[in-house]
Amino acid sequence: MDLPDAPALLDKLIDQTRTLLAEEPTEALIVVGIHTGGLWVAEKLHQALKCPQPLYSLDISFYRDDYHSRGLNPKIRGSQLPNDLDNATVLLVDDVIMSGRTLRAAINELFDYGRPSRIRLATLLDLGRRELPIQPDLTGGRLHLEGQDRVKLQGPSPLRFEWQNLNRAT
Repeated sequence: MDLPDAPALLDKLIDQTRTLLAEEPTEALIVVGIHTGGLWVAEKLHQALKCPQPLYSLDISFYRDDYHSRGLNPKIRGSQLPNDLDNATVLLVDDVIMSGRTLRAAINELFDYGRPSRIRLATLLDLGRRELPIQPDLTGGRLHLEGQDRVKLQGPSPLRFEWQNLNRAT
């Protein structure tokens, strides 16, 4: 299976983000990456945008809607967010969007820290299999996969995608 070139998608995502945020002051922008792949992408975006605010991270383990059936992620990293997100513009970054459930969990956690004035969603790759009505504002690319196929971002350096099939070993 031919997977997209992650660095090329990242360049496209950076250009789109600059265009979208051109009319918004970056001094008030808070960039938040979802562990793990989303944080790798957020680091690159944060550097490229030259954001003066620190880069923040989000671990959504306790906010997942399948927490009770899947159990706790053994690699909990904890979230690092500002104490108050009231009236902030948040750029929420994830590596791959598929069902929308990870991003729903992330948004729920963000609202525990305040009420942002705006949340922009950026993803490196969109697989388009939504179960929830959540769409990215920015995406580096789209990929159609069959059945139980998935892709996962590997990194942080170099960033690359890895194909997975839930029915067989990769």
